[in-house]
Amino acid sequence: MTSTPPDSDDGTGDDEAGGGGSSLKPLLKGLVMIAGLVAIGYAARALGVVEMLDPQWLDTQVKGRGFWGEVVFVAAGAALTGVGLPRQLVAFGGGYAFGLWEGTAWALLAQTLGCAAAFWYARLFGRDFVRHRFGARIAKVDGFLRGNPFTMTLLIRFLPVGSNVVTNLAAGVTSVGARPFLAGSILGYLPQTVIFALLGSGIHVEPELRITLSVVLFVASGVLGVWLWRRIRRQRRRDKAAGQG
Repeated sequence: MTSTPPDSDDGTGDDEAGGGGSSLKPLLKGLVMIAGLVAIGYAARALGVVEMLDPQWLDTQVKGRGFWGEVVFVAAGAALTGVGLPRQLVAFGGGYAFGLWEGTAWALLAQTLGCAAAFWYARLFGRDFVRHRFGARIAKVDGFLRGNPFTMTLLIRFLPVGSNVVTNLAAGVTSVGARPFLAGSILGYLPQTVIFALLGSGIHVEPELRITLSVVLFVASGVLGVWLWRRIRRQRRRDKAAGQG
């Protein structure tokens, strides 16, 4: 049994005006979101933000500066991952500036803050617009994540494919809760964060051994993601068969 949308009723002119106003609201929110993304991109380029986290910048602004160096690194890393910088570069910079374990921790915090910022930006400004314009596509993403958002987010993060910021923005316009999405992202970020922090740390082992260990961990993360996906797919098939029976 289906319900009829209010603006499709044969109502009065007031109802039509109300429907027009309600349809204009998501459009305005979407325009605000798009304009904001464009403005952020121009500002990042004008301020030279895209050049942050290179060794020279880390040497002068982060290393040896104690607490404020950590604050600057986390803030810069969160901002950069929030607008699309690969999170692996933040992890590499963390390893370079702080060493393996401390660098992993600060990089993971920066990545999580950037993820949350993009997620909530899309939810607050773009959700109505995107769902209004691309309802069918968003429904597919929503269906993929909604059944078990923590596990599905973990799967996406484990597999070394796709765009981090696109995933964050797409999740923001679905009905998925922020808590399981962010929890799955944190745990899913961890393997690659350790890998790239290790590469950046210059830890005192032979370079060949360090690179080999990083490759092994990277492959293990991908294999774990594939195994998790196959397990989820089998479970969904069983659930579907049980429902049909």
